Amino acid sequence: MPTAASITVKKNDGTTDIVWTLLSASGGDKSPASWRSDTAVGTNGQKPVFSIVSRSNGAGDTRRLDYSAKMPSVYTNSATGQTEVRANMTFSGSFAVPQNVVAADVNEFAAQIANLIASSLSKSSIAAGFAPT
Repeated sequence: MPTAASITVKKNDGTTDIVWTLLSASGGDKSPASWRSDTAVGTNGQKPVFSIVSRSNGAGDTRRLDYSAKMPSVYTNSATGQTEVRANMTFSGSFAVPQNVVAADVNEFAAQIANLIASSLSKSSIAAGFAPT
């Protein structure tokens, strides 16, 4: 079982590191591990958040991991001087990992799917709001 820690990722410029600060480690099944991007603008309630929740299926032969993220578009209201949220960009995804699969296959699945999501084509599709044509 992985140990909860803050996560460092690259910004869109490919150079700048952003630290997602660990807010809380999971307390076990159905209890999320949560992170926040504390370097983002706005109040704590206006900053990007990320979470992972895990659990077994009913039969206990598959582990499910649910990922979610919310990244607000924050701006400063010129009339009030207060930061406000224009809109929220969200993500949710779920992985089902059967427990009767060999570790090498699970490791390959984890690496390839995470890398597919992180690929430049996937990133450009998200930015454009359209699947590749």
